[in-house]
Amino acid sequence: MDISPNKVGFVIVRARELSIKVGRWDRAGDDADSDTIYESRSSDATGRELESFIRNLNDDEKAALVAIMWIGRDTFSVDDYDEAFETAKQEASAPTESYLLGVPLLADYLEDGLESLGVDTSELEDELYRKA
Repeated sequence: MDISPNKVGFVIVRARELSIKVGRWDRAGDDADSDTIYESRSSDATGRELESFIRNLNDDEKAALVAIMWIGRDTFSVDDYDEAFETAKQEASAPTESYLLGVPLLADYLEDGLESLGVDTSELEDELYRKA
């Protein structure tokens, strides 16, 4: 891979944190249900941190991150990693951080991609959560 598993793990952890953000709904008089409490917080520090982290990766790391996500999403197979990596480099027309943060289930796809590539993500994520 052209990116360290720890960097991918960081993106997984932060993407999971970002995906579970919810709005406040437990005040007296609130009648929100589970379909209305999820918030999109453009000013959220976790989102800004993750966006900045991805933006500051080098071009090969960005392409590798996209390739791993594609493998996890079954767009490419593990055997086609090199093709996925080259395709990600060639087709990068939007900022990588915008593309990836717009992918539903990003953390799951990255985790599945790493697992497919032989990386044990359980230990990786545990270590990163302890540091956070």
